[in-house]
Amino acid sequence: MEYFDIGKIVNTQGLKGEVRVQPITDFPDERFKKGEKVTAFLANGKTVNLEIDGKRKHKNFILLHFKGLDSINDVEYLKPSILRIDTEQQESLKLAPDTYFYHQIIGLDVFKEDGEKVGTIKDIMDLGPNDVWVVERDNDNDLLLPKIDDVIKEVDLDNHKVIVDVLEGLE
Repeated sequence: MEYFDIGKIVNTQGLKGEVRVQPITDFPDERFKKGEKVTAFLANGKTVNLEIDGKRKHKNFILLHFKGLDSINDVEYLKPSILRIDTEQQESLKLAPDTYFYHQIIGLDVFKEDGEKVGTIKDIMDLGPNDVWVVERDNDNDLLLPKIDDVIKEVDLDNHKVIVDVLEGLE
């Protein structure tokens, strides 16, 4: 089964079984809502299935409480761990048109509109107003493409490719 990271338990919070989570998802409201099931991947290699029964924000963290774990002693062993969801949970979230999960984009081949291959997307950087797709090129430096309509012309997941217009100044 494939899993996707959604957060990292970095510490406990208080005495009543809450944990402090650093989110690593673009959808924290959906991923950490009451009733959601997550899997904690512990540092020792073991996994624990958990159900969220409480959530609140605190500074840049999300504080979670899990069903049946009501004291600090019940959750101490969870730190540090990575919270993940499975493929079925990931795909249950409906995305807006022209919106993609990172794992759908990374690895796609990039072509100019004239058919010339540019390279392969190897990473995505979240830089505020729009993402920047990092394209690995043969025998050249990586190309940084902003995820804007003027540059990203078409994303074709079925054919594993992206069509782009590399504007002057980007190469």
